[in-house]
Amino acid sequence: MSSDPRDIEPMDCPTVDGMPRLGLGTWENTDPDECATSVETALNVGYRHIDTAQAYGNESDVGAGIAAADVDREEVFLATKVWIDNLAPDDVKRTARESLDRLGVDDVDLLYVHWPAREYDPEATLAAFDELVDDGVTRHVGVSNFLPHQLEEAADVLDAPIFAHQFELHPFLQQQDVLDTCDELDINVVAYSPLARGHVFDEDTLTDIADDHDVSAAQVSLAWLRETGVTAIPKATGTDHITDNWASLDLSLSDDELDRIDDLDRGAREVDPGFGPWNRI
Repeated sequence: MSSDPRDIEPMDCPTVDGMPRLGLGTWENTDPDECATSVETALNVGYRHIDTAQAYGNESDVGAGIAAADVDREEVFLATKVWIDNLAPDDVKRTARESLDRLGVDDVDLLYVHWPAREYDPEATLAAFDELVDDGVTRHVGVSNFLPHQLEEAADVLDAPIFAHQFELHPFLQQQDVLDTCDELDINVVAYSPLARGHVFDEDTLTDIADDHDVSAAQVSLAWLRETGVTAIPKATGTDHITDNWASLDLSLSDDELDRIDDLDRGAREVDPGFGPWNRI
C-alpha cells in the first residue's frame, strides 16, 4: 500500500441524507500537528465526514487539516458538539460561533448536544439550537448519548428535525432500544467508538471473519455497522489505520457473518462517565 494518501485508489462512500456513512473521529487526538495531519490525510484518502467537539480541544487543528487538504470545504461534512458546560441558551449560541472561528469555517453541517447533562434543559437548550439553524450557524441539529425517552422529548421540543443521534455502538454494545427509537423517529444513527477502543482485535469471531476475507477486524466491525444502516466515525491518526478503515467500504459480509456479529452483544461500555444519563436513572 502506498504511503502517500494521494495515491490511494478512491472509493465511493455511501451517504444518508447527504452525510457520508464513514467519517473520521478525532476524540483524544490532542497533538496539534498529528490531529491536523490525520484530518488532511483522511480527506486526501477520500473521507468527506469529519467529527470533532468543543471538549476535544482540537477544533483549531481540525480546521487546519481541512484547510490543508486537497478538498474544498463544500465537499466536507463537518460536525462538532456543544459541551455540557455550555448548554444554557446564551452559552450555546456564543460557543457555537466560537467553534466556527476555531474551525475556520462559516458554518458546520451538524451541531450536536454532546450529552444531556449539567446545563442541558430540553426546552431552553434546544430552542437555542433551533435559532442557530435559523441563523445559518449549522445546517442540522444532532444529539448525542441520549436515552430513548430523551430522544422522544427532544423530537417534540425541536422545530428542526433531529438529524442524527451519536452514541457508542459496536459489536459488544448494540443498544437495540436506542436504535429502535431512532428508527421510529427517523433519526440517523452515528456510532462513536465503533472499534470498541481496539477490543475488536481481541474477539475471535471478528478476527476469524477478518481472516476469511483477508482484512482487519476493524474493517469487519465497520462493515457490520454500515450494512446495518449505521454511520461510523472511527478515530485514526496514522495513514495505515486511516486507509485500513477506509478499505472497509469495499467489504461485504454474508447474512451468516452479520448474525455471528449480532450475537456478540454483551452491553460492554467503553465510555461511561458519571454524568451519563444511564447512570442517573
